[in-house]
Amino acid sequence: MIHTKKIFFFVTLVSLAFFPTFVAFGQSFAFLIPPSEFKAFDTPNDAGETVSLTWPVSPSDAADVFYVIYIDKDKNGSFEKEAFRIKSNTSYRTSVPEIYGYKKTNGNYHYVQVNPRKVLNGETLNKKQMYYFKLAMVAGDNKTFVDAIASARARGNWLHTKKINNFVIMIILSAIILYFIVHARRNPNMFLRKISGLDAVDEALGRATEMGKPVLFVHGLTGMGSISTIAATSILGRIARKIADYDANLQVVNNDPIVMSVSQEVVKESYLEAGRPDAYNPDNVFLVASEQFPYVAAVGGIMTREKPAANFFIGYFYAEALILAETGAATGAIQIAGTDAYTQVPFFITTCDYTLIGEELYAASAYLSREPMLMGTLRAQDVGKGLLIIILVLGTVMASFGLTFITRLFEAF
Repeated sequence: MIHTKKIFFFVTLVSLAFFPTFVAFGQSFAFLIPPSEFKAFDTPNDAGETVSLTWPVSPSDAADVFYVIYIDKDKNGSFEKEAFRIKSNTSYRTSVPEIYGYKKTNGNYHYVQVNPRKVLNGETLNKKQMYYFKLAMVAGDNKTFVDAIASARARGNWLHTKKINNFVIMIILSAIILYFIVHARRNPNMFLRKISGLDAVDEALGRATEMGKPVLFVHGLTGMGSISTIAATSILGRIARKIADYDANLQVVNNDPIVMSVSQEVVKESYLEAGRPDAYNPDNVFLVASEQFPYVAAVGGIMTREKPAANFFIGYFYAEALILAETGAATGAIQIAGTDAYTQVPFFITTCDYTLIGEELYAASAYLSREPMLMGTLRAQDVGKGLLIIILVLGTVMASFGLTFITRLFEAF
């Protein structure tokens, strides 16, 4: 038999336990308090595609309550077209600091962007068309409209005012670069920090000349689209010029036909500048293999058979770095490496006599050539980095005291 008194007692306990939930659920659906205002304006710093809408949060905001925005071309229209729908606990002004900054009160306002042309697709719209918007709160079958009708016109902007900081930084750095280029032309002996690997180039080439053995130049495995390969060909030109002066033998191995063609022209031009075009041999700049490890095997064979007096590993390298460098070290050659592949730098440091680390690879062409434009650009970059380091330290100290405005100077919206 069922004990009716116990059932009644159980139902009473369950009802009391869930009573607050039922009350809150009923209130969220029955008593929707609409926002006090609703505004629309042209989205700043865009191409005239969107309109921005904002309104304060409502006490009725909850996960099961939605905001629905309706659009019309006529202020007295029917507003049947739904332009946007969001949950009432999402989309705040905090998501657009480029418009409202970083005020703490931004979390008290909702914000959305609407593209009227996409919403009203298929309709002929004038660029100067004024758009009208109505805002409604929806919870289940209950819907409450905000009394105000917002309006705005989407217009394109000539300037992105929030990127002025980037423009100013670009102007400052450009001025520094131009200043040091002019300074380098007036002072060809302008000081550049010593790079031991580049100072050893003359030693390596002199040793190869005295021993009557070739100099081997090994490119990385990337094509001419890589900045490291471009830097490598620039260094190759400087080395080839010295090789022509010393009357030594230079061999350049490649795994890319385009890099090979560029290297041939670079070496040929260097011999021409040295006044010895007859000493240039195009067969000394050759393609050995287009795949990684066949290329490594071929270059390793050249090292073992011909035993070059100096090996240059310049460019971007992968797993073949250690194999090439170990083979060259076993032959007793002076080895100078340069790469911006940070994963291979440890292998070159342990197996080569000198290693150009990171951006020293890019500085090498200016260091070797002493060309004013390259020297001025390199010096300006160092000054720019020094300024950035000072600003970082200053910004860190100021942020520790709650002053964060300096950190906003370098934001790119």
